[in-house]
Amino acid sequence: MSKETVDNPGVIAFPPALFAGTLALGLLLHFIFPVNFLPRSIAIASGVVVLVGAALIAISSFRAMRRAQTAVNPSRPTTAIVSDGAFCFSRNPIYLSLTLLDVGIALLFNALWALLILLPLVVVVQNGVIKREERYLERKFGDEYLRYKASVRRWV
Repeated sequence: MSKETVDNPGVIAFPPALFAGTLALGLLLHFIFPVNFLPRSIAIASGVVVLVGAALIAISSFRAMRRAQTAVNPSRPTTAIVSDGAFCFSRNPIYLSLTLLDVGIALLFNALWALLILLPLVVVVQNGVIKREERYLERKFGDEYLRYKASVRRWV
C-alpha cells in the first residue's frame, strides 16, 4: 500500500505517549536535579487552574469528535471535519489540552525541567504530528478542510 492510499496521517508516534514520556522525563529530572521556580502556593494554585482548563478543553474535544463519529486516534481514518466544541477556536484542541495537562502537572510539582523539555516536544508535535495531519486532511477533504483551516487557528 503506498503512502498516498493509507487512510491516516502517518504521525511519527502516538501523541499521548509523546506527552507522557516527556512529562515523565521532566519529572525525573526534577527529582534528580530539583529547580523550584515558584512559591509553593502559587505553583499549586496555578497548576490546578491549568489542569481544569486542560480537562474542559479535552472533554469538549472528545464530545465533538464523538458527535461527528470520527476517530480520536490518529492511526485510524478521519471520517469528518470537526468544527464545533473546542474545535471552533483551535484546530488541535486535544494537543492543546495535552500540552496544558503537562504544564499543569509541571506547575503542581514546581518542576522547571518538565516545562523546559515541553518546548522541544511542542516543536516535534508541530512538525511530526500536526503538519502530517494537516496534509492528510487536505488530501482527504480538500476545500472543506481548507475553509476550516482558514477560519480557525492551529493552537489558539
